[in-house]
Amino acid sequence: MVNPMNAVNDNPWIAEEAEAADAAAAANTAAAAGEEAAKPGKIKIEREQIKLEKRLCREVGKAILDFNMIEEGDKIMVCMSGGKDSYTLLDILRKLQKRAPVKFDIVAVNLDQKQPGFPEHILPEYFESIGVDYHIENQDTYSVVKRVVPEGKTTCGLCSRLRRAILYKVADQLGCTKVALGHHRDDIVQTMMLNMFYGGRMKGMPPKLVSDDGKHVVIRPLCYVPEKDTARWAQYQNFPIIPCNLCGSQDGLQRVAIGEMLREWEKKFPGRIESMFRAMGNIVTTHMMDPQLHDFKGAKATGIADPNGDMAFDHEELPAMAALPGGMQVVQLS
Repeated sequence: MVNPMNAVNDNPWIAEEAEAADAAAAANTAAAAGEEAAKPGKIKIEREQIKLEKRLCREVGKAILDFNMIEEGDKIMVCMSGGKDSYTLLDILRKLQKRAPVKFDIVAVNLDQKQPGFPEHILPEYFESIGVDYHIENQDTYSVVKRVVPEGKTTCGLCSRLRRAILYKVADQLGCTKVALGHHRDDIVQTMMLNMFYGGRMKGMPPKLVSDDGKHVVIRPLCYVPEKDTARWAQYQNFPIIPCNLCGSQDGLQRVAIGEMLREWEKKFPGRIESMFRAMGNIVTTHMMDPQLHDFKGAKATGIADPNGDMAFDHEELPAMAALPGGMQVVQLS
């Protein structure tokens, strides 16, 4: 994976967007300077908003280029849940669409699963207010899940499978070539940790993949974007957020626990999540333990120097850390 922190000056997805953001920032600064009555706090917020918009466009544009997510003539189905991440995804893709090097269409799709209390008017009103093509799919999966899953058991697994199947069907009906999901960088790291802790495997969320039925290409344009940025952008844009707990989602879910753990690590050791994310794109298969990725049985001494060979008796140089997470300590063994 290409390092998302590396600057890309020739990315056609972000060049014009960056210039537009810079121009807007300059104009905003000049206007603010000419208003003697302007409040300093308001000016600061406006500047931060422009910087955040530029950063979001750059990160999404870079992900699109790195993984060839969007191509000429694509019709992108943007899955909308009503949460901060899907709103941000739709908003940034529409901004990039105006300056993209390829022509593509967008249709916003919401699956109304008939959860009690779901405000079904919010998303259609928002879509109409911004002038985006949209489709609302009405399917009562809520009743199905409640009927099948025993009381007190986690409903997310079955709900997710039903939702995925319905959205793929809708993508076919609408003639969509790509299905865009709003998973961000933190979601991807959380998924890797969940699989490690509970599934015993190294597996995360890929930025682009072919669906399990082999008929659809799923993309995650927010894969380089930290959750804090989608939260701040949603706040700036005042998106009409729909609560995510309408289905009665349990507080003790494993994903919630992992998310809380990662946020606590990030507070104590800033940069921890970014480092873990980079590691997912920097895998040394010869130094893992999967025989399907490396022929360990066939490994033999050849007498030829190999810079990738094991340095079993050397201590690998790692950046110094102030402390280890979770009260862990380093103990010197004699």
